[in-house]
Amino acid sequence: MHAFDILGDPVRRRLLELLADGEQAAGALTAVVQAEFGISQPAVSRHLRVLREAGFVRTRAEGTRRLYTSEPTALEEVDAWLDRVRRHWEPALDALATEVARGKRERRSRP
Repeated sequence: MHAFDILGDPVRRRLLELLADGEQAAGALTAVVQAEFGISQPAVSRHLRVLREAGFVRTRAEGTRRLYTSEPTALEEVDAWLDRVRRHWEPALDALATEVARGKRERRSRP
C-alpha cells in the first residue's frame, strides 16, 4: 500500500497525530479514536495494524499492554516526496502572499 493511501484515512492520520506526542498504549489511542470517530475497538486495531505493517508505527509489549510509537523514518520519506512537489507550489504561493499584502495596503491607504 502506498504511503498516501495509508495517510488518506482520517482515522490513521489522527492516530499518527496522537503518537506525535510520544508513546501511547493501544487502549488510550482506542479511547480517543472511538470518541472522535465512533468506531469499534476492532476497527481501531485494524487501523493500527495497517500503520504498523506499513512501517509508520512500532509496537512493544509491556505486560498485557501494547504500546505504540511513531516511526519517524516513514514520515521522513513522505516529507522528502512532498519537498520535491512543494518546489512547484512555493513560487505561486509567494506571489499570492505578495498580492494579498498589496491588497491590504491599498485598502488601508484609501480615504
